Amino acid sequence: MKTKTVKINKEEGDKEEMRTLSSCINSLTRNGFEVQFKVVKGGLKSLTTEKVYRPDEVKIVNFFRFEGESDPADSSILYAIETSEGEKGTLNDAYGVYNDTNISAFIKEVEEIQKKPHEREK
Repeated sequence: MKTKTVKINKEEGDKEEMRTLSSCINSLTRNGFEVQFKVVKGGLKSLTTEKVYRPDEVKIVNFFRFEGESDPADSSILYAIETSEGEKGTLNDAYGVYNDTNISAFIKEVEEIQKKPHEREK
């Protein structure tokens, strides 16, 4: 899947180019976002601790959209999430018409959503 380039601020202040979903996940993992999350009935489940968090116990510290150049069905979105208990991890979904409606409904209920600007937006 070809994607648009996305950049993220690393904790050290360096810039790292994010060309693919997997490179973005790898970078977030290196920066402490190690848990994988899944939306289940009742909230957001940590696949590490099995704890389920309500939307008010979660903040989205950043998110990244990846758009397929030739096929809109290749679009996805990755959320970098931190819980009220300090768990940090990721949740990904298709973007657009193929998105998971359960994930979309949960994300809409999360009050704290941040998007860190790209380098060129600063």
